[in-house]
Amino acid sequence: MRYVRMPIEVESPEEYGYARIRFNLSESSVADQSLADLGLTIPTDVPLLYGEHRGRQRLRDLIAAEGPGLTAADVLITTGAAGALFIIATSLLGPRDHLVVVRPNYATNLETPRAIGCPTTHIDLAFEDGFRIDLAKVAAALTPATKIISVTNPHNPTGVMLTAAELHALSDLAAGHGCRLLVDETYRDLSYDGPLPLAASLGAHVISVSSLSKAYGVPGIRIGWLISKDPALQEIFLAASEQIGICGSVMDEWMAEQVMERRAAILGPRLTEMRRRLKLVGDWMAGEDRLEWVKPSGGVVCFPRMTAEPKGGTEGFYRRLLEDHGAYVGPGHWFERPDSSFRLGYGWPTSADLEAGLAAISAALRGG
Repeated sequence: MRYVRMPIEVESPEEYGYARIRFNLSESSVADQSLADLGLTIPTDVPLLYGEHRGRQRLRDLIAAEGPGLTAADVLITTGAAGALFIIATSLLGPRDHLVVVRPNYATNLETPRAIGCPTTHIDLAFEDGFRIDLAKVAAALTPATKIISVTNPHNPTGVMLTAAELHALSDLAAGHGCRLLVDETYRDLSYDGPLPLAASLGAHVISVSSLSKAYGVPGIRIGWLISKDPALQEIFLAASEQIGICGSVMDEWMAEQVMERRAAILGPRLTEMRRRLKLVGDWMAGEDRLEWVKPSGGVVCFPRMTAEPKGGTEGFYRRLLEDHGAYVGPGHWFERPDSSFRLGYGWPTSADLEAGLAAISAALRGG
């Protein structure tokens, strides 16, 4: 494999320095939570041993309970969703295989297959089509070597969701072709009109990936998972996980279990707040004639597009936004798209900082 650092990581706020940013609208999660926020006190008697290689049993039970017909045996705990995606790509793809993946997309879904040298066909989503997947294009891209069709739902960075019919059609398409459907469901718990079924519950050829980083605000404990009903495939994924790190952190998994036990109490108020924030962004967009968007239906990000080139071009816009106003967004090149679009996260900052950041975007677009 040939590793190349991804722009989204090189230019991330944690690498750039949080202290240099006043209004951080580049994040793709809700606000980071503390142990106190979650009502957790770490016990002192947790044995610091090698944990269960598949992940803590109770944690896997809680995750599997979300999908009909799923059990703990179908779940593998990983180091975040990124770890799950890495395991899947390195287990199933090689230079002689073929991947079909939607774009724009979370960078790992694009870069890890590239590092492996796997031939890839990108299905580019268009603003004019509401960032909806063209199933005919996906079908036309399949070859005898295709091993995976890769999608995200809700979509990162646009927040657009598949319909139930589209998800089932993709599952049927993959099954008919004899390949896997990989669904990155990291934002599933932040679906404003209700979540779709866990994709992995649709069949043994479907793989779900998710984590506690985005909807739950605990990226620091690095807990993600993959779900597959295929026992042989789970053994391959477990082998990869064991060779990477043997097992996960027992402390991280303990905290993740407590979070999942409190899932309903955490998500109820959070969904209410994120709907309110989405309305705030929508009201701002309605009055901002220099931007257009496709309104998201899930997650905490959207992907506005400039309607005209700003003063000094896009480079001038991003420079003014940060240097003059202290605001930060995710430029389009993070997702292999033009910088006339940018990812705007509305779940991480405080409401006051979100409003100030939106005002800063308007000012920077106008050259101020």
